Amino acid sequence: MSVGCRIIQDFPRPTTETVERFRGMAVANIDDCMGRIAAVEAAIEPVGKGQLLGTAFTVRLPQGDNLMFHAAMDLAQRGDVIVIDAGGFTDRAIFGELMATYCKRRGICGIVCDGAIRDRESLAAMVDFPVYARAATPNGPYKNGPGEINVPVTVGGKIVYPGDIVVGDQDGVLFIRPVQADEIANATRAVVEKEAAILDHIVNDGIYIRPWVAETLQSIGCTIL
Repeated sequence: MSVGCRIIQDFPRPTTETVERFRGMAVANIDDCMGRIAAVEAAIEPVGKGQLLGTAFTVRLPQGDNLMFHAAMDLAQRGDVIVIDAGGFTDRAIFGELMATYCKRRGICGIVCDGAIRDRESLAAMVDFPVYARAATPNGPYKNGPGEINVPVTVGGKIVYPGDIVVGDQDGVLFIRPVQADEIANATRAVVEKEAAILDHIVNDGIYIRPWVAETLQSIGCTIL
């Protein structure tokens, strides 16, 4: 096996039921249950709208080259999200409308790219196919390789493993290890219920209950005049 130029065709995936536990959950709520440090860098932005949810199919590319992404499109399975480590390089686009449309047609759920895209307007208009990227440029990619498929990668400052659960919305993207999925889903559900009760008090009573504010001000010795 050649490190730096290798394709691992398959890997263990979480069950559909495990992935679906995060359907409709806000990334902000999930992140709150992961130490508030799980989301990718804010520079990785959504191109369109809608929730991204699926299983990470990882790709590592040299700067400005998409040969291994072409190979990945043919290997990824329905329900996967292609997660691309392009090194944060933004002077050449890794993909555009044609490749994204092919991925969608194959049942891939979306793409997260730590690099650049092109055809931004067309990608933003795609329905039920979220795309996240660091930038957009009209400059196209080279197709020479090397690269790797289904190895641990780094995207937006976070390590991603093949088979991780990918969740994204308009706030950003994060990745969940399947072994931690049930714990995180349960905790997030509790947060959702708690915030719903808080919001109800705000809307109906005009009260935002948060006693910790006064307690913290007192603990830091704040003088109130």
